[in-house]
Amino acid sequence: MNTTQSARTQPVSSSAMSGWQLAVLLAAMFMGQFDFFVVNVAAPSLRADLHASNGALQLIVGGYAFAYAAGLVTGGRLGDLFGYRRMFVFGMAGFAVTSLLCSLAATPGQLVAARLAQGLAAAAMLPQVLALITATVPLAVRPRAIAWYGVASGLGSIAGQVLGGALITANLAGLGWRTIFLVNVPVGVITALLAWRMLPTAPSRQPSGLDPFGAIGAAMTVAAVLVPLTIGRSAGWPVWTWVCMAAAIPLAMATLRWERHLTGRGGTPLFDDTLLRLPTFRAGLLANAAFMCFFGSFMFTLTLLLQAGLGLDAFHAGLAFAPAGIAFSISALAARPLLTRYGRRVLLLGSLLTAGSLGVLAINLDLDGIHASLALIVCLTALASLGNGIVLPSLIGAALVDVAPERAGLAAGVLSTAQQFASAAGVAIIGALFFAAIPDLQDAGNYSVGMAWATAANFILVLLVASLIRRYIQAGQKH
Repeated sequence: MNTTQSARTQPVSSSAMSGWQLAVLLAAMFMGQFDFFVVNVAAPSLRADLHASNGALQLIVGGYAFAYAAGLVTGGRLGDLFGYRRMFVFGMAGFAVTSLLCSLAATPGQLVAARLAQGLAAAAMLPQVLALITATVPLAVRPRAIAWYGVASGLGSIAGQVLGGALITANLAGLGWRTIFLVNVPVGVITALLAWRMLPTAPSRQPSGLDPFGAIGAAMTVAAVLVPLTIGRSAGWPVWTWVCMAAAIPLAMATLRWERHLTGRGGTPLFDDTLLRLPTFRAGLLANAAFMCFFGSFMFTLTLLLQAGLGLDAFHAGLAFAPAGIAFSISALAARPLLTRYGRRVLLLGSLLTAGSLGVLAINLDLDGIHASLALIVCLTALASLGNGIVLPSLIGAALVDVAPERAGLAAGVLSTAQQFASAAGVAIIGALFFAAIPDLQDAGNYSVGMAWATAANFILVLLVASLIRRYIQAGQKH
């Protein structure tokens, strides 16, 4: 082996990982979040061009997160088996191909299927980001890399709204909404090539094995609940929706029984319930899930209000999120030194700032159809994002703080899975509440009614996050 090849297989130094190699990794995190939220701003275009129903729109948005969550732990374990760099490149290439398929969709069903495939590609790609950071970055400087990981995640979410709106409005070559997926193709190919050349091969680890039955069982259980909730109302709640939701209970019980059986055999189950015995992990897991349920649904419903309710085009609707992106970036980078100086109570203050902003917004979204001013909505969204920037990156590390190093990969997989399932659930459940509260979808003024109810539900969710963070602080003190 020559010197160049040998250098590529060695763990990178902290200075190298904090530069170009970290940038290549975080490009994947940015793209993964970008493609979850970019569809929000394209919702009116999809409705007009593909004649997508409200249920189909929720499936197009939430189906990506659902597929990503369903394959996340398995994707991480495939990284253990075949190498993090190899799986990262494979997932990135798959992401480019499935993005092309999304752009070619001619019906809502085709786009939903392509989005599910895109989510599975993300499940192969994104677990390798944290795995490579954990395996190659020294512990002393790892918090800085994790902070940038959080920034990339948040900026991808906001950029999905801002850049997505710009691409749709530009209508390059008359392609309209299709450009939001086509842009991934060259970026994905270039990133995959750079990753193969630049990323290190992490030190080998003992493979943890796969649990395909557990992954399928968990996915079927969640699908049995989310699919009926997503399209049940628009379909008139046929019998099959109730049968599916009822079937979720035996599916969940069968999956748990299999997980215990696999544990008893000495295998590696999809979800290790012994992790829940750690008070900080248990509280952190619930807080992350509740937060992502709010975050995913708020971005989805606010985009619909801006376009269908306030009549903004895709570009100006996306631009309304720009102050929120700036606020998120500032607070996310400031969160680490604030936590170091003031402790975990900073998380509680961040969640209360978000809750307060949502409360004021809900009050100003009058139920008689008179909506708040655009300026007020933009200001309150930016204020909420200041809190989000403190909470989101910090919750990731906080949940894992007491997990043993040899179980960190498994715990991170469980945490990320819960986050993505929660995002899909938020879009499905609170999205259903949003549409159910609107008496007439043809009347733009009525969208304020749906947003008021959705924001009130999200206000309660963020209060739950604050309560869970308080429990987390107490658990840490006792521990």
